[in-house]
Amino acid sequence: MTSVQLTGPANILIVESLTMPKAEPSFIADIQAAAPAGSTIQVVSSIKDAAPHAPDADIVLGILNERLFAEMPKLRWVHATASGVDMFMFDDFIKSEVVLTGEKGLVGGHLADTGMGLLLALTRQIHTAIKLGPDAWAHREEMRRQEIELDGLTMGVLGFGGTGRAMAKRAVAFGMHTLAVDEYPAPADLLPSECGVAEVWSLDRTDELLAQSDVVAVCLPLTEATDQLFDTETIAKMKPGSYIVNVTRGEIIADEPLVAALESGHLAGAALDVAPGEPLPADHKLFQLPNVAMTPHTAGASQLRAQKNVARFVRNLALAQSGQPLEGVVDKEAGF
Repeated sequence: MTSVQLTGPANILIVESLTMPKAEPSFIADIQAAAPAGSTIQVVSSIKDAAPHAPDADIVLGILNERLFAEMPKLRWVHATASGVDMFMFDDFIKSEVVLTGEKGLVGGHLADTGMGLLLALTRQIHTAIKLGPDAWAHREEMRRQEIELDGLTMGVLGFGGTGRAMAKRAVAFGMHTLAVDEYPAPADLLPSECGVAEVWSLDRTDELLAQSDVVAVCLPLTEATDQLFDTETIAKMKPGSYIVNVTRGEIIADEPLVAALESGHLAGAALDVAPGEPLPADHKLFQLPNVAMTPHTAGASQLRAQKNVARFVRNLALAQSGQPLEGVVDKEAGF
């Protein structure tokens, strides 16, 4: 389903989360103004605190889990405040008539900022200089010998949604060539001016992309098909001496094969905001390898994120009252 028909007052439950830690008064005022007359809004700070309000909720803005969902017989629509919607992909929710919308297409910019930042930290030896501090001067010549520039290199983008397009756009700005694969064709107006991609290849050309790319940007959602997608066999297909960037979901790249490829030199480096089994133990090899630049799953943060998503929710409230298709609808069967 891509629409919800609101014909009367609705009970809206806002569940605050890491990506919307506070339902600002301005957000609530905008939601109240857009909702059907007589609607109520309840704000809670956690899923646990949401339980007393669950039976009456028609709409959720925020997050929920399987236990909370089981207590929501009236629920018709969830607008997620998490860009990765794998937390919603349990059987009862998938099979239900509840519509799921969210930030789809809105978060690519800041994720890509971190992706490019981590890539530059590797290729320009910035991460090495920061780790070494004043001692970096003693390693200056060695660092210079390892630095490369991005101009003229090829970035292959796996998943050409909002994050993939934002990565490609930034790669073009650094003089890179871009390739992309996706399950779906991209809108023609995005090609090639902003993203540099002449066409978005189908998934059966993934091996071709891996072989040609100096940098592989993983911009995929976590689904059954993408879980552990980058295993030993897939990583072996990557161009020797290439880099991998992942700012979406850590489980897409298998842990041990990645470490082995970094240690052997098959991969020149890994730029990671995410990793499987977060948080990693302090003695994990990814923290020790010199060719890894890593942040603690912080790429999703932006001063603009919550207000952009609430603005979409407000627009969707208006669309729901006229029975029109909503923005940011998630295909629950596909998982994104």
